[in-house]
Amino acid sequence: MKPSNKNKKAPSKLGYKNKTKSAYQLSHRPHMRADAAWVLFQILEHGKSSREVMPKVFDRHEGKDNAWLQEMVFGCLRELPKLQYWLRQLLSKPLKGEQKIVEHLIMLGFYQLVFTRTSEHAAVSETVEACAALGQHRLKGLVNANLRNFQRENLAEQEIDVPHIQVGLPKWLHKQLLQHYPDQVAEIAEQINARPPLWLRVNAAKGSTLNYTAKLDAQGIEYEAVDNGVEPLNLLDVNATHALKLIKRTDITALPGFDEGLFAVQDLAAQLAAELLDVQPGDDVLDCCAAPGGKTAHILESQAKLASLDAIDSDGQRLERVDENMQRLGHDQSFGDKLNLYVVDASSEEVLNRVLKDKQYDRILLDAPCSATGVIRRHPDIRWLRKATDIENTVALQKVILAQIWQRLKPGGTLLYATCSILKQENEQQIAAFLATQADASLVPLHENDTPECPGLQILPGQAQMDGFYYARLLKS
Repeated sequence: MKPSNKNKKAPSKLGYKNKTKSAYQLSHRPHMRADAAWVLFQILEHGKSSREVMPKVFDRHEGKDNAWLQEMVFGCLRELPKLQYWLRQLLSKPLKGEQKIVEHLIMLGFYQLVFTRTSEHAAVSETVEACAALGQHRLKGLVNANLRNFQRENLAEQEIDVPHIQVGLPKWLHKQLLQHYPDQVAEIAEQINARPPLWLRVNAAKGSTLNYTAKLDAQGIEYEAVDNGVEPLNLLDVNATHALKLIKRTDITALPGFDEGLFAVQDLAAQLAAELLDVQPGDDVLDCCAAPGGKTAHILESQAKLASLDAIDSDGQRLERVDENMQRLGHDQSFGDKLNLYVVDASSEEVLNRVLKDKQYDRILLDAPCSATGVIRRHPDIRWLRKATDIENTVALQKVILAQIWQRLKPGGTLLYATCSILKQENEQQIAAFLATQADASLVPLHENDTPECPGLQILPGQAQMDGFYYARLLKS
């Protein structure tokens, strides 16, 4: 029996505020550069995420064309401050209304000319042709002129004396990094803009890492195992023996054992959660804010003899992905009634009580809502979808959820607080404030410098080739 079908409430319908119907329409004829400009327009002008709009254009193309589309869109998002700066130098006045999409098309042309191996002729001519594909025939001359002037004036070689533009970050995020990591801003920005590695987690419930690497070897797929001697891994009492990093990015579904659920895609930093939670036989476990389910699955794989695992998330649509992942990995069958999925707003005491009743837990993983600033290299749109004002609201939400979920922890139980953020107010400052006000909470150090005044472990993007992540482990007296 599928646990989600038995226990999960109907997914909620999540909408987007301030979106007009036209913002959702993809009415122009299929054209790769026009489609890339459309995606950028949706993200930057309508506030949509790449995960929402990229599939719409992927459906119009296939194979290598989709790989090219993703590279163009993500590349433009990484280099956006420079592209916008160059555009302002050349465009006499901003375009408005339906013509605004052409600005994104011009920036796509800049990106091709500077950051790709596309021939100059193709970068210009195909980008101009995309203007016609978008129905903006009258602006073809404008696109052509801007791209030609960009080349003629050699703007790409001119120094830009604006710090946040130099490192490719929005001004608010650059200011935050200067405040929290004044000596590491350039290094962090470089890692944020880097292409992320592809990490796998071998499904221990279906076989050993040795057996799976034999399958990779048989197909000539290159990989690396974890080096536990690299900081910050050497600070932790963990052994990520099921983690493998692929040398070359590839189609995940084409890897051996995908359909059989022999592995999952999960960054090494995220794989530390199950190790640090350290679930014991007979434990009741709560995975709070569980979607898309990577950590949920890993907890099950790390302790087959747990008593129960309740995975909750406020987004019913994202919880569907947890269900799908459990099915592919075989955990829905292996764990049966031990595994329960619930659509729950963890900030609401009323909803928690209604769904979870009076159940208490030995182990809780709180993967708290956050700015996701630690995973920008995987989702370049995050830096442009987030605003400085969002952080204060997120910190307030974290505080509420932490207080509510703490009441669900048994005396003597462990709560592992986690975020994929690198901002201190979401991480160590949040936990320090909680420890200072919660009398029955104490810190279980993860390393020798882990103190109540400066709690937890902050992983910065690129450390041991991991995403940015934060962990703090708390004990209830």
